[in-house]
Amino acid sequence: MHELSIAEALRDAVETAARDGGARRVHAIALELGELAAIEVDALRFCLDDVLRGSVAEGARLDVVTVPGRGRCRACGEEGALHEFYDLCGHCGRGTVEPTAGTAMRLASLEVE
Repeated sequence: MHELSIAEALRDAVETAARDGGARRVHAIALELGELAAIEVDALRFCLDDVLRGSVAEGARLDVVTVPGRGRCRACGEEGALHEFYDLCGHCGRGTVEPTAGTAMRLASLEVE
């Protein structure tokens, strides 16, 4: 389960941002999570509950916004929605679609006091 290592890295980023911003407590963590990022949100929530214990973000709410997957076909140049890495091009039917969006996770914002 790679969500545990992602949760630990997220905790470190949240603690650094809170410390650098002079925050005493983090109430909410907002993430942008790509549809193609291969991260299970429920597993990430479960892991975060554990790794945030004792941190400035213990008990913080996790708000996740899904970034849709998009891709561009290397064969015909058509761009469009991409829901799986190996989806075929919706225009020419080839399997040469390269992801252009929706593959990453980004810490978008923190709600702090």
